[in-house]
Amino acid sequence: MGAQWKVKHKEAAANAKGKIFGKLVKEITIAARNGADTATNAHLRLVVEQAKKASMPRETLERAIKKGSGQLGETVQYHRVTYEGFAPHQVPLIVECVTDNINRTVAEIRVAFRKGQLGASGSVAWDFNHVGMIEAAPDSPDADPEMAAIEAGAQDFEPGEDDATLFLTDPADLDAVQKALPEQGFTVLSAKLGYQPKNPVSGLTDEQMAEVEAFLEGLDNHDDVQDMFVGLAG
Repeated sequence: MGAQWKVKHKEAAANAKGKIFGKLVKEITIAARNGADTATNAHLRLVVEQAKKASMPRETLERAIKKGSGQLGETVQYHRVTYEGFAPHQVPLIVECVTDNINRTVAEIRVAFRKGQLGASGSVAWDFNHVGMIEAAPDSPDADPEMAAIEAGAQDFEPGEDDATLFLTDPADLDAVQKALPEQGFTVLSAKLGYQPKNPVSGLTDEQMAEVEAFLEGLDNHDDVQDMFVGLAG
């Protein structure tokens, strides 16, 4: 599973548009605090591209940008909070949340971790690399991910889902690399900052894996959870 755990039956989960849009709206609102112009706001540009790929209605997208940038006269108090800990069987885990009520979220995350172990800040992060993650699909069978990574300035790459490739970058190079990949024959599907495990756990039994999956799925279903990065091999 490497860089990022994903819910099983991803296609079925993707049909829950309301949940996907809800996460994207929060991300757009936060990004738009630094300006509503995607030409000068790299974070906003990346999230807007993701929203478009998810077929978010234009009205929803524009309202989120205006709300975040203050054009609607509303005060947005979303906060980004990161939690660290372990899933069952000592699988390291970083959970990123976006919330308008930190006290409520931390209480609920503690409950969600009852079958794992919620740690202090820094207790798990040392075992991950903070990187840019770009998922891109080849435009043709001849597209070479290794050459594309070199030419675009990515640090590394690994196989993704459905014949896509996950390109890993220095966090500061995320925007530049995702702009360069189309010139190398790859269509960018998503781009974001995330965490790559240094020592992913392996060798779990089927029963242990089932426990870990159930734990992760429970966390993923929480409304405030934006992303999860798990040190799990496979």
